[in-house]
Amino acid sequence: MAETTPNIIIDESKIMSTLEAISEDAVRVREVLAKASEMKGLDAVEATALMSIESPELLEELFQTARRVKDEIYGKRLVLFAPLYVSNLCANDCTYCAFRKGNPAVHRRALNQEEVAQETQLLIDQGHKRVLLVAGEAYPKAGLKYIFDCIETVYDVKSEWGEIRRVNVNIAPLEVDEFRALKACKIGTYQVFQETYHKETYSNVHLSGKKRDFDWRINAINRAMEAGIDDVGIGVLFGLYDWRFETLALLQHITQLEQHFGVGCHTISVPRIEPAVGAEISEHPPMPMNDVDFRKLVAILRLTVPYTGLIMSTREDPEMRRETLSLGVSQISAGSRTNPGGYGEEDYEMSQFSLGDHRSVDEVVRDITSMGYIPSFCTGCYRMGRTGQDFMELAKPGLIKHYCEVNAMSTFVEFLEHYASPETKTAGDTLVNEILTEMTPERRSRTESLVTKVRDGEHDVYV
Repeated sequence: MAETTPNIIIDESKIMSTLEAISEDAVRVREVLAKASEMKGLDAVEATALMSIESPELLEELFQTARRVKDEIYGKRLVLFAPLYVSNLCANDCTYCAFRKGNPAVHRRALNQEEVAQETQLLIDQGHKRVLLVAGEAYPKAGLKYIFDCIETVYDVKSEWGEIRRVNVNIAPLEVDEFRALKACKIGTYQVFQETYHKETYSNVHLSGKKRDFDWRINAINRAMEAGIDDVGIGVLFGLYDWRFETLALLQHITQLEQHFGVGCHTISVPRIEPAVGAEISEHPPMPMNDVDFRKLVAILRLTVPYTGLIMSTREDPEMRRETLSLGVSQISAGSRTNPGGYGEEDYEMSQFSLGDHRSVDEVVRDITSMGYIPSFCTGCYRMGRTGQDFMELAKPGLIKHYCEVNAMSTFVEFLEHYASPETKTAGDTLVNEILTEMTPERRSRTESLVTKVRDGEHDVYV
């Protein structure tokens, strides 16, 4: 690691002392909410004040503030993606995960490139344009090249109206030179979760394998950013330890990334532990997170890091996913499968965890359309170089809206024209017309130009 980039250090004693002093103070909470409304973010102490909220009245004020900030920054758009699991081979033994090395209940499989292409085609046929390529933390004989080959395969699959335009990656941490090779594969975001920032808990749930090394994992994002990958995603597996500790540690991580690189993470994921075959701890999490605290977490993160994407997976059921969209979630997976080959065949004994939302992409699109959201499959920013610090420089003054809403509408109409069921197309066309009438004349003109091109048979048009 470069000498100019210090290791990430989580100050557990500072977090613990902060949590010991936590107490609901209505005056202080409202001061913090007023500051949050300015959309400049909050520090850890201010976030802690919001964690103290227990009264229904203050909780609703928190949620109202989060809804306003979410709407102001992200508008009506909601990004959709799908995970593409290519392998469940793993060298680690993590007690919460079905992929763990010591689990005899899971059928092991690594897709060959023909199978990767088949899975990709199925995703394209559903209307997807971006995928998160996921693999257990061990590879077939080809080693890391196997992942590079999978990425190339995904990008190579084309159909008349679709292709995958952005491959994000969730794989084991790499060395800097390996991250440079991964960047050369034209990936979007590199994503890796610390799972838990509490060192004792981390040691207890990671029994063997390279993942057992806390420092190696937490500094993976440093190495990725040193290698030039400027869009990175982090996350916590909530339920392993106190969610408040995890959130404050996550914020310490983000702050240090900003100090080291001038920009923090592009996305934060907020999965909760779900049951997994052969993983007993997943049935009885050490510190389960209830639904009220989960909604509170989403709202707090939206106010604390307002321009960072929040990802909600299909671990959660449709109702929770609906509730958290307005509170801060900006990206969701749709029609997901968590086992290699899962889009072509169902085998829950190869899945990483149980799903809470089993709906198809079309059903998810129709549902969020009914809520007034624009389902976005946009990848324009990444291909135009609006990533990392460049993205944030457009996002914070509110300029990114000039691109995002227009491109979201273009990709939504693509979905409606070529992939939607008749019922979803009717609902979607109605929403498109409603949103166009609400736009400023300049933005409406730009959007109508792209929408007309799509309806005339063009695809992949963006600004």
